[in-house]
Amino acid sequence: MPKREVIQLALRLRNFGINLYERLNQDSKNSSKPPSSDNPYQKNKAQPDGDAKEQSNDQVQEAGDESDGDKTPEGRLDSTDQEDPPKRKPGRQPGSKGYWRKDKPEAQKSEHHYPRRCIICMRRLEEAALPHTAHYTFELERRSSGIEIICTIHYYYAAVCACGHENFEKPGEGYISVVEGRKRNVKLTEHTIVGPMLAAFIASLSRRGGMSRKKIQEFLRSWLNFDLSVGLICKSIREAGIACYPVVEELIDDLQKEETVHLDETPWYQKGVFCWLWVAISKSTAIYRIGTRKKAELAQLITAAFLGWLITDGYRAYRSYTKRQRCLAHLIRKAVALTGAVDKDVQKNGEWFLRELRGLIKAMAQGEGGRKECRPILARLKRACNLGSSSDHAKLKALANEILNDWDAVVAFVKNPGLPATNNEAERALRWAVMYRKITFGTRTSEGSQSYAALISVIETCRLRGVEPWDFIASTIARGRKGLAPLAIA
Repeated sequence: MPKREVIQLALRLRNFGINLYERLNQDSKNSSKPPSSDNPYQKNKAQPDGDAKEQSNDQVQEAGDESDGDKTPEGRLDSTDQEDPPKRKPGRQPGSKGYWRKDKPEAQKSEHHYPRRCIICMRRLEEAALPHTAHYTFELERRSSGIEIICTIHYYYAAVCACGHENFEKPGEGYISVVEGRKRNVKLTEHTIVGPMLAAFIASLSRRGGMSRKKIQEFLRSWLNFDLSVGLICKSIREAGIACYPVVEELIDDLQKEETVHLDETPWYQKGVFCWLWVAISKSTAIYRIGTRKKAELAQLITAAFLGWLITDGYRAYRSYTKRQRCLAHLIRKAVALTGAVDKDVQKNGEWFLRELRGLIKAMAQGEGGRKECRPILARLKRACNLGSSSDHAKLKALANEILNDWDAVVAFVKNPGLPATNNEAERALRWAVMYRKITFGTRTSEGSQSYAALISVIETCRLRGVEPWDFIASTIARGRKGLAPLAIA
């Protein structure tokens, strides 16, 4: 090349390298990228550049204890200035004025609850009793013309037994979710203003629709002419998930009886804690779980009682299971990446891998006639792996060794024709959870993570079994508030 062209090429490469370096250091704080694009592993780490003073100032700014206007040019507070008070906790503050409903609720229905037996002598009581307490409940009812919120007043009576003991009928109570440091724990109880179907409806707007608490409040006010506080909306969402805890425990037992289970995981955010969202899905059961990426989390989904086949990607935690089918779609994507390499030989090897992997899937899809073509395809694929394992190209060598080291799992569907060649079921099951994560940026507490995972497990399982999910969830909430075990998903 002429000297002038070499100089121009060097300048273009220099500018290209600078552009890549600047893009590498961009995040949501110094560009228009969303916070979800930030590296979760470096969110809580100090920046490597800059002195200790700059790092400490940045940390103070992130904590929200100082503002730019209160700082001196040196980045320190003036001696005459006072430090801002600590950030207040979310929610209603102690001593603040309470807000109540403007108008008294007008009940369209009334329900009467009588004590049936004496708790001392177990004698049957007469219905001649006096009311001792009452409360209102707003419930969502489905009608042929749409939906409507109905107000019901519940009366609870007290009756005196012949033995002299006075018996009181009280609202039912169920499971209490305890979180350390919280002012008021979530308790499943019938003494609440939100009915089971209305709670399920609110949970569907949040967990399925990705709406914030404020938007749900606006939706209820605008379209149903019903006011509800943000605190009660949040409690209703949590209640729906907490009520589903026992259902998920039964689903885990059902999962161990399945012949094939698809497994996959994706990153999840929990307010400063980097977690993973796992999914295990079969033909009739789906279970989600939020936790670490350690093998211990996998053991909570797939126990020693499971004797079927696992369809997974190449994550090492799965490799201890002998009956496993490796997803070929992941390998095909890596082969496609090799076809775009600069080196012509690497391109040809990538096309070779791509041709054999796709040909293997196509041959198995043809049935008995296509299986005869699998033996030469497997021989060519193994030869391509042996040649690629000695290559100097890092990605080509990694793909070849990956297939060789996991060969039995890669070709398991050839020896067992009933197995799928890809893990698309788990990928699809995670898709709408990933969309929810992008909208809401994950969850804030461990209880919220567990509640969300339990709720979407029930929703997806109901879909697989042909059951209306929100009717079942409303029934589960109603039984949980009475302290009863939930019904099984048919």
